Amino acid sequence: MKKVLLAAGIAVLAAAGAIAAVVVSSGGGGSTTALPPSSTVSTDVPSTNTTVSTGTTAQSSAVPPPPSPVAPPGTTTVLPAPTTTAALPPAPSPNSNRRRSFVVGVVDDSLGQSDPASARSLTEISRRAGFDAVVLSVAWSRGLTRPTPDLLRGVHNVAAVAKRKHMRLFLVAWNSFARYTPRDGKEREQFAQFAAGVVRAVPSVYGVIVGNEPNLSTFWKPQFGAGGSDAAARAYENLLARTYDALKDVSSSVRVIGVAVSPRGADRPDGIRPTHSPTAFIRDLGAAYRASGRRAPLMDAFAIHPYMLTSAIPPTAAHPKTTQITLADYPKLVTLLDEAFRGTPQRGRTLPILYTEFGVQTTIPQQKLSAYQAATAPEAVRVSPERQAAYYRKALALAYCQPTVKGLFIFHTFDEYSLDGWQSGLYYADRTPKPSLPLFRQAVAALRNGTLTSCR
Repeated sequence: MKKVLLAAGIAVLAAAGAIAAVVVSSGGGGSTTALPPSSTVSTDVPSTNTTVSTGTTAQSSAVPPPPSPVAPPGTTTVLPAPTTTAALPPAPSPNSNRRRSFVVGVVDDSLGQSDPASARSLTEISRRAGFDAVVLSVAWSRGLTRPTPDLLRGVHNVAAVAKRKHMRLFLVAWNSFARYTPRDGKEREQFAQFAAGVVRAVPSVYGVIVGNEPNLSTFWKPQFGAGGSDAAARAYENLLARTYDALKDVSSSVRVIGVAVSPRGADRPDGIRPTHSPTAFIRDLGAAYRASGRRAPLMDAFAIHPYMLTSAIPPTAAHPKTTQITLADYPKLVTLLDEAFRGTPQRGRTLPILYTEFGVQTTIPQQKLSAYQAATAPEAVRVSPERQAAYYRKALALAYCQPTVKGLFIFHTFDEYSLDGWQSGLYYADRTPKPSLPLFRQAVAALRNGTLTSCR
């Protein structure tokens, strides 16, 4: 869930021990194709009103796209990005109701304190920062078919505050690291019943994100099967189908959010760290779904973590010639979903999309370093808080203008204490505000009053 360049697998318990925060690489596999030298990006700070191109020039949805290319089994051939574009709905108008319905959320397990007063304070700070939704994680363990009271104590505390403050509560039901991957049908059914038990225990949950970055070997193994086939997508499809059914049996209104895919991967079965690009994983997930013969959907919405390769790169940078997917690659993402699911019970082109993790790391002033634990990994790329705020504003404007995107979630409210973690919050680790905080609030206010961007 949490990203550190070149780091892998560091678990850090939240202050109360109720929720585990995880620090891992989300892009260690790298982009499968290098950007050409001409693909330079601007790092300018946007003006108060941002004009965003939605890139919706499209072929008619009545004409099926060409068949997706398939790499020969056992090879390391890169699956190219799609060359077609699925037809998209029009961008929102300035007075669209989207100004009020678009979700601006935060992903921060530190809110889930076992002490009710602490959970209340941190959640209220997040609400005042501009967030109207919160994501917490709950981890399944082998053999569990229902959550333990200890596991949900912090979730219950946040849920109570979220309800009073009119915030939507999302949960990530996941298997922690790859060593706990649900290995077979029995364990996947346990996972599904566990997720259903969470919703049964916390009925105010708005949506459940099923799993976390299953295209990375950090979270899911094996990635590849015999002959270089995509074992991860096939197994994850089975898990998602079971969990969808279990959750809907508890509540037909709970939103089942699938995949939560990482923005990068290498597509190399024989690599040191086998991973799949999101491009390959989406295609393979669709193929597994079709092969299963399932007559029900897999998900109500699709989640992706559109982090840039480093925090110095603005979210407006697109990757038309590679297999990675970030915020500006929205037409590519919609086309892939269209290719994967067209003609099935699962929506593809019109499937709602949530950007459930996005973050920009900031520099830490000398006077604040005492609040942090020293890094042991190479130092991450960081930008000034002012540039962080500018990039968050750009990200909000981009996502708002993408018609099937329903929300953007920032990772986090508060910086992680370890500098091996992720310092993308609007508050330093000592819980004092960064200079980016008022600028972020202004951006959210502009989104709500219709002055953030002019979509075209």
